[in-house]
Amino acid sequence: MKNLTNNLYIGLMSGTSLDGVDGVLVVLPEHTDPAQANTMQLLASAYIPFADTLRADVMALQQSGADEIHREALAANMLVIQYAACVNALLEKVTSVDQHSVRAIGVHGQTIRHRPELGYTRQTNNPALLAELSGIDVIADFRSRDVAAGGQGAPLVPAFHRAIFGQAGVCRVVANIGGISNISILRADGSTTGFDTGPGNVLMDAWIAQHHAKPYDENGAWAAQGQVHTGLLAALCDEAFLQAAPPKSTGRDLFRPDWLNQKLQLSAFADISAVDVQTTLCAFTATTLVDAILNYAADVAGIYICGGGAYNQCLMQHIESTLRRKGSQSTVASTEDLGVSPHHVEALAFAWLAQQFVDRSAGNLPEVTGAKGLRILGALHPA
Repeated sequence: MKNLTNNLYIGLMSGTSLDGVDGVLVVLPEHTDPAQANTMQLLASAYIPFADTLRADVMALQQSGADEIHREALAANMLVIQYAACVNALLEKVTSVDQHSVRAIGVHGQTIRHRPELGYTRQTNNPALLAELSGIDVIADFRSRDVAAGGQGAPLVPAFHRAIFGQAGVCRVVANIGGISNISILRADGSTTGFDTGPGNVLMDAWIAQHHAKPYDENGAWAAQGQVHTGLLAALCDEAFLQAAPPKSTGRDLFRPDWLNQKLQLSAFADISAVDVQTTLCAFTATTLVDAILNYAADVAGIYICGGGAYNQCLMQHIESTLRRKGSQSTVASTEDLGVSPHHVEALAFAWLAQQFVDRSAGNLPEVTGAKGLRILGALHPA
């Protein structure tokens, strides 16, 4: 029998960057009033890095290939073993909590295809196995219900961002920079919008992996050594998705290495050094993010960055310099300034979404995703 005197949830998130899984153990308010969500109490956090084999297997699933149904099933099982390790790590940190105390795990899964324009999104996962390994109810597959209702299925975090970061009378933007970048516009009047703005770290990660066999550019150190190539930056920005009006979402289906290679094959870019390409990719992420913010939230007072991009010093500098060049005096900081570590925000969001499911409350915002209406998101896999 579960002890539900504490409203304990676990949130697990593994993002497009394919670096690992972030987990949180959190006490959420008993009710689902979004205005009270900022009373949550973080009890523990954990991070489990992906093994190179898992990262390679999931990366290979980004494109069609032989025997991919079998390969996806095996990758999902490997992924869930990492999820279960993260759950165990969380419970080991809080000796007063065991699996019988936790109401549910909210787990995003690993996106391998995102094609809402074709009516589907695919997050590989085996939530039944996670329920078996953890002994805790698992809520998964949050995006499909929104897509079924005609929505993009992404981003799903703006409702959570409003709940914990919104401030009456102030326009804030929360920008999540993972593999892909997305923004939540928390308007001064209490309304909320949001959308994917374009690539985050995905192209930079792919480029440094190709040239230095590193999974990511730590602190943006390599990008800081080069120069922005304005011609290449303009070519990168010449992408229909970037000009499209929201609601919109994207992923590796569009911003992948061969997309970049097609741009680089233009004769004008034949002699660009590898480091200058990395610097230009950093500027590309910053430019598309800033353009989206200023186009849809020109009155923004503060921009707060979460996700891995918050730790890329070169990227943060490019964001600030791009804002100043475009005439904005908005402040730029990480969500740490609002009391939440950039690494924890998305995992907390999926704990919150799990609570929304348990309480049978909507988890999407139709004004963000374009869905026909509010929908309860997720699917239950009982322990």
